[in-house]
Amino acid sequence: MSTEVPRIDRRRLLGAAAAGAAAAPLLTGSSGAASAAVEPLGRGQAVRTGAERAAADGWSVLSGDRVGIITNPTGVLRNLRNIVDEMHESGAVQIAGVFGPEHGFRGTAQAGGSEGTFVDERTGLTVYDAYGANVAKMTELFTTADVETVVFDIQDVGSRFYTYIWTMWTAMQAAVATGKRFVVLDRPNPVGGTARGPMMTAAYTSGVGAREIVQQHGMSVGELARFFDGEFLEEHAGGRLAQLDIVQVSGWRRRTVYADTGLDFILPSPNMPTADTALAYPGTCMFEGTNLSEGRGTTKPFELIGAPFVDHRWAAALEEAGLPGVTFREAYFNPSVNKFAGQVCGGVQVTIQDRDRFDPIRTGVEMLVTAKGLYPEFAWRQDSWDTARPFWIDKLTGSTRLRTQIDAGATGDEVEAAWRDELAAFDRTRRQYLLYR
Repeated sequence: MSTEVPRIDRRRLLGAAAAGAAAAPLLTGSSGAASAAVEPLGRGQAVRTGAERAAADGWSVLSGDRVGIITNPTGVLRNLRNIVDEMHESGAVQIAGVFGPEHGFRGTAQAGGSEGTFVDERTGLTVYDAYGANVAKMTELFTTADVETVVFDIQDVGSRFYTYIWTMWTAMQAAVATGKRFVVLDRPNPVGGTARGPMMTAAYTSGVGAREIVQQHGMSVGELARFFDGEFLEEHAGGRLAQLDIVQVSGWRRRTVYADTGLDFILPSPNMPTADTALAYPGTCMFEGTNLSEGRGTTKPFELIGAPFVDHRWAAALEEAGLPGVTFREAYFNPSVNKFAGQVCGGVQVTIQDRDRFDPIRTGVEMLVTAKGLYPEFAWRQDSWDTARPFWIDKLTGSTRLRTQIDAGATGDEVEAAWRDELAAFDRTRRQYLLYR
């Protein structure tokens, strides 16, 4: 944990007026030198992203530097135009290169894929393939592009196993290695600001959980960047960032989920079509670690869960469990791709009825426990490419604990109780890095 005295930013801290209350500062340094107050949501007032606020200020926070931008189709302004297109046309930002994460800069690749390195037809800019890049490769990309400031603007969905935050983590390490300034154009966490679930352990880190944070981290990417800088970079990169600046969201409170922000939801990946998908994802994505379909290849990924061997009993048992804020409809579906493509699956549709009461990870655990108890065919997915850690569920949940507890017959309450202390400790640690009330 860092106790460093706040560093003075070389760029001005801008404020915006808000009637009757302090406004969120436009720019906040890594140590939180600026106030973390937020604008109140008044009648007709919507949440404004960091990108929107930076654009309204003429991109002055990026002026004078050769800028490398890590973004994808979610990096848009309220007019739904991509920030790269807007910056390029404005002439106010000298763009040295664009860096595409999983699914690519323009979003044409499926899960586990990228668009490669190419020259973007619209802007003529070189787009570098950053998906799967390690620190050495990312450092090479920044050097090749002759970047002075690295900008990150991607809509995260709030789950540890969503890879965009780990692209940011790798880029931050490369920025330390090269002495680059790092700027996050912040966006709301679509599932709100509550932290939930088990902690990642060092033995099970991977591309779906590179460092020790909990399963639903409850932070914006700007807050996560501050957390990474203060908690991990010294140990893993040999030092902290030369300069970390967060262009804050205005009008967002921690309890606010995406449906209440007034922002259009741009799907951040092909299987994340709606804001409700994101709400379910921290829990139902655990079914990637089983032999049940997590709904890929349907119109309701992560909301339709099932397998050919599942029948009506699962929905009935889950309804009987009385989980708060959610209902389970008996459902049948035929995935077009991925698990059981072309086969009829029985299962459930997860429908969120009350976003405030819904706990996705507790819900996902109960679904796993119930499916394991009902169906002898239930099994944990094993990957031959990692013989030392073959169970994907262990990488998703951070350790062997959840899997072994469920195999031993633990209840959902017992599984959840096992991570209570580590979650509380994480929650205490993260408080110093939070920007929003």
